[in-house]
Amino acid sequence: MTGAYERELREVLSGTEKGVNAITRSCTPEEKERMSRVRARPFLVVRAAGSGMEGSGDLVALRGDCCFPIEVKSTRAEKLYFSGRTKDQLNAMIREGERSGLMPLYAHRRKGVRGDSWRIFRVKTEGLRGTLARLVSMIPALPLNRNGSPFIDWEQGMPLNQFLGMMCSPEGGDRTPLRQLKKRAGAGRSTTLAEDDSKSAEDILAELERRRSAVRPELRGKESRL
Repeated sequence: MTGAYERELREVLSGTEKGVNAITRSCTPEEKERMSRVRARPFLVVRAAGSGMEGSGDLVALRGDCCFPIEVKSTRAEKLYFSGRTKDQLNAMIREGERSGLMPLYAHRRKGVRGDSWRIFRVKTEGLRGTLARLVSMIPALPLNRNGSPFIDWEQGMPLNQFLGMMCSPEGGDRTPLRQLKKRAGAGRSTTLAEDDSKSAEDILAELERRRSAVRPELRGKESRL
């Protein structure tokens, strides 16, 4: 049965009209709007299940700015604990994510829930850079139980519509969360750099004026005749 939900997620991430419409039937207008953004900025989604590659997840979603191995889970229960084979899957995703500098994700589809029934979790890995490093603070990691072991708690995940709204906002717009994060990171430095930037501009102008005054008279004469 997980295969059906895997196809559902694949269709949505690929930005197909049929897939987006099917998953948003019982969603709110706001959820539908955020989910529909994937049509403009879709992922190339490759099915990895059955490939024999440990740590690749069930799907791999690729786009020019990022790549996510995704493990798909579907349950009626709110929580899912890792043991045996599922724990081996998690460990493999951690290992391969750190080896390749990727951010593996878990996508949990809760059965019998109206609206957005998908939740997204990040698998904690080290060595992320660029866009993936900035996403660390935005996508919730798998929560930990009392023993410090990761598990899935649907309530603590990021709704799929929010994930797509974040990842698929119009490129270059101020609404893009990643752009907003960059602006916030730069805001703290702007006040301290303002005086330095002004001083640098004055120094450059002064140097240009000095060089102009050092031009030989005969060259100035030639310039005036041109």
